Amino acid sequence: MSGHSIVSSPGADAAVFTDRVDRTRRAMREQGIDVTLLSVGLDMPYLTGYHAMPLERLTMLVLPVDGDATLVVPRLEAPRVHHLPEVFGLVPWGETEDPVAITASLVGRSAGVIAIGDTMWARFLVELMNHLPSASYRRAVDVLGPIRMRKDAAEIAALTAAGAAADRVAAQLHAGDIALVGRTEAQVSADISARLLAEGHDVVNFAIVAAGENAASPHHHPGSRVIRRGEIVLCDFGGTMNGYCSDITRCVHLGPVPDDIAAAYAVLKESEAAGVRAATIGTPCEGIDRAARDVIEAAGYGEFFIHRTGHGIGMDAHEDPYMVSGNTLPLEAGHAFSVEPGIYVPGKWGMRLEDIVVATTDGPQSMNHANHDLVVLDA
Repeated sequence: MSGHSIVSSPGADAAVFTDRVDRTRRAMREQGIDVTLLSVGLDMPYLTGYHAMPLERLTMLVLPVDGDATLVVPRLEAPRVHHLPEVFGLVPWGETEDPVAITASLVGRSAGVIAIGDTMWARFLVELMNHLPSASYRRAVDVLGPIRMRKDAAEIAALTAAGAAADRVAAQLHAGDIALVGRTEAQVSADISARLLAEGHDVVNFAIVAAGENAASPHHHPGSRVIRRGEIVLCDFGGTMNGYCSDITRCVHLGPVPDDIAAAYAVLKESEAAGVRAATIGTPCEGIDRAARDVIEAAGYGEFFIHRTGHGIGMDAHEDPYMVSGNTLPLEAGHAFSVEPGIYVPGKWGMRLEDIVVATTDGPQSMNHANHDLVVLDA
C-alpha cells in the first residue's frame, strides 16, 4: 500500500478551504440541495486538501448545507489526513464498522436532496440508497463544477508554473536534446516523462509519442514502433505539479518537410491562433471551437479534424469547461482550458498544436510559450 495526501492549492490553508466550502454551500442553497457527498476524485481535495486513495475502504466527505462538514475515513488512513478543524471534523472508522451506515447517520433521514460526486463508486452509492431510500439524488458537479471552473490567482499561478515546466521540456525537444531516430515511441515517451519530473512535476499524467502514420490517432499509445527519418513526430505530454496540471502538444519533423505536411501545418498553426484569439470573456465555449474549426474547414481539411477544440484543466487534466459545439456556456475570468486543433490523415500522418489558455479581463492568457512552428530536426 502506498499513497500521499495532496494539498490542492499552493499555499492553501484553512481560509482557502473555508471560502470554497462557503461558496459550495451557497450553491447548494440556490439549488435546493441538503447534503453533498464526495468520495474519491478531486472535489474532495479541492474542499479539504485531502486526496482519498481509491480503495474498497470508503472515504467520504459529508457536507450539509447547514452544520459541520465531516470527513469519514478508514482508521488506518487517518494519519494521512492533514486535519483542518475549522473546515471539517474527522470520523475514523474501524475495520468491523460499516462506513456507509456511518455516512447515512451523518446525512440524516430528513435530508431530501443529496448531491453525489461523479466518481463515487457505484457500490457505495447503491448501499447508501438502501440506507436513505426516501432521498432524491443529483450530481454534485452541478454544484462544484462552476466553482472549480473559476480559478483564483493562486490556481492560475500554479497553472502558469506547470505550463512553464512543460515548455522547458518542449524546448528540449525542439533543440534536439531528446533523441528520436532509431528509438521506439515508448522509449521517447519514457524520456519525456523523466524530463517532466526533472522540471518539477510530481506526477506524469501522459506522454503521447506518435510517429508518422501513428500520429493520425489522436490518443495513440506509444509502443514498439521505431521512429524513422523523414517523418513527423507528435508529442503530447503533461503532468501534475503542486496539485495543478500541464498539457502541451508540439510536433517536429525529422528532415525536410514534404509540401503536403508543410501546407497542413500552416493551416493548423493559424487555427490554433484563431482559437486562442477567440478566448475572450463572454464568448461561448463553442465559439472557440468554431473559430479554430473554421480555419481548418476553409482550407479543406475539415473531415480530418475529428475532436473538440479543447477541454478545461486545473486539478484534473480534463475538466469543465469544454470547447465543443453545443456548449453555450460563456467564458468567465479564471476559466482555464486547452486550445488544441488537429489534422489527422489516416494511414499517412497527423498533427496537433496545443496550449493551455486562461480567460482574463485583459484577454486570453496563454500558459505555454514554446515555439509553435513545426520544428525541423536534422535527422
